[in-house]
Amino acid sequence: MRSFIRRTAALALAFGLLPLSFAAGESSRDDVAASLRQFTQVFRLVESNFATRVNPDDAIYDGAIPSMLRTLDPHSNFLDPKAYQRLQEDQSGHYFGVGMMVGEPEGKAIVIYPFAGSPAYRAGLRPGDEILQVDDKSTAKLDVEGVSSILKGPRGTPVSVEVKRWGVPAPIGVHMVRAEVPRDSINYAFWLKPGLAFIKIDSFNENTGHELEQAMNRLGENSIRGLVLDLRGNPGGILQEAVAVSDHFLKKGQAIVSHHGRSSAEVKFVARHGEQGQQYPIVVLVDRGTASAAEIVSGALQDHDRAWILGEKTFGKGLVQAPYPLSGDTALLLTIAHYYTPSGRLIQRDYSHQSFYDYYMRGPGKDNLKDTRKTDSGRTVFGGDGITPDEKYTPPMLTLLEAQLMRDMTYFYFVAQYFGPREAKLDRTWQPGEALYNSFLDFARKRGVQFDAAEAASDAPFIRERLREEMWVTAFSKEDADQLTLENDPEVTQALISLPASQALLAHASAVAQRQRGVVDEDR
Repeated sequence: MRSFIRRTAALALAFGLLPLSFAAGESSRDDVAASLRQFTQVFRLVESNFATRVNPDDAIYDGAIPSMLRTLDPHSNFLDPKAYQRLQEDQSGHYFGVGMMVGEPEGKAIVIYPFAGSPAYRAGLRPGDEILQVDDKSTAKLDVEGVSSILKGPRGTPVSVEVKRWGVPAPIGVHMVRAEVPRDSINYAFWLKPGLAFIKIDSFNENTGHELEQAMNRLGENSIRGLVLDLRGNPGGILQEAVAVSDHFLKKGQAIVSHHGRSSAEVKFVARHGEQGQQYPIVVLVDRGTASAAEIVSGALQDHDRAWILGEKTFGKGLVQAPYPLSGDTALLLTIAHYYTPSGRLIQRDYSHQSFYDYYMRGPGKDNLKDTRKTDSGRTVFGGDGITPDEKYTPPMLTLLEAQLMRDMTYFYFVAQYFGPREAKLDRTWQPGEALYNSFLDFARKRGVQFDAAEAASDAPFIRERLREEMWVTAFSKEDADQLTLENDPEVTQALISLPASQALLAHASAVAQRQRGVVDEDR
């Protein structure tokens, strides 16, 4: 019971859960009671008279409850046991298993990649390996979630996996011992150039603030003259960890975020420790996948003129959810409040006049010109659908050939068949030669990708670089390959070019603050 209470408390903190009090009137309670009686009557009629047998769990947990929540907002949700477990694992930043990403790209359970240092990585499992069975259980009738669930288990327990590998005639048996698999939120913290650091935060789990401190210690923060903070594709997570990250870069006492709702009092978060004099310029990378807690960090740093925001307009999630554990290892994830940036902006995108599909899939939204705010130095910012960057950067569009090669996982399957019977080793200076490049093009044609010689020649630099990165995943690790990609990312290069703009922003904000202090001193 104590562990359950601790976990519930941690998850509550994850979403800014506040004690809720309800003051419903007598008439309101009567309306609810009448509606519940009618629902019970309808359900009994359906259960008794429908043409086939009704499964109560399907009708209520897959039907009635989700349908009710869909009338509220896109982020309130009912979590079944599997979804609730995934949420707990995501927030805790670890689980117990063998440590690999499993997919189902062509209806088969395929190893997408093992995590560096995991039992699967040490056992030699590779991208492209088809998982035939786990222990004595065939995977033929299991989906990806089913395969992942039987790979997980208590720390220290053995598990055997049989895989089919390209070019190897007989199945390969692999024996592993399950271990704790950390899912760090900061996997990339390195020097782009002397004095110029790069840190990417993939999400905000229970350890993100601590991971940031560790990354800064490894790099040596006193040596940083400029920082690129990458929040692209970051879907958010724990509010308190977004506060901790913001706290590291802001001055002590500066506002970070506030939130309040109909039944929850206003809560304000401020920097308790502050940057302690570390005033290096920062460029924050964002895109339309930057959401929630990642937008809290972006908004706080922008409102205080602490960082230059580069990229696309962010997603626009300004809602706070609280998880309420229910019976049967299920939970209700309910929106309880809106959050506001330090200047008072609400950045929640509108969802009232469209489907939830369009809400999630449509392009960047618009500024709310009626919600005009000022940063500390007097720059104009707006509420509305997300955080508008200070400098727009649109990733280059892929050509038809580039898009098809990526979409059809052509690089993935080519590398899997290339390394299949070979030793998975490369030199770190390796580049794809002409013979390998032509072999890749032949492989793509056999998989149905249509292109002519002119298209292949025009797209050759892009294809060669993607091929190199995919080869690195097998020869080294997914993490090594991702760092290679980031080091060559044109948007990261643009961020380095934009560091002087961030430095100018810092200088201007400091001058404005000094003038304001002077006015205060004169008034005294």
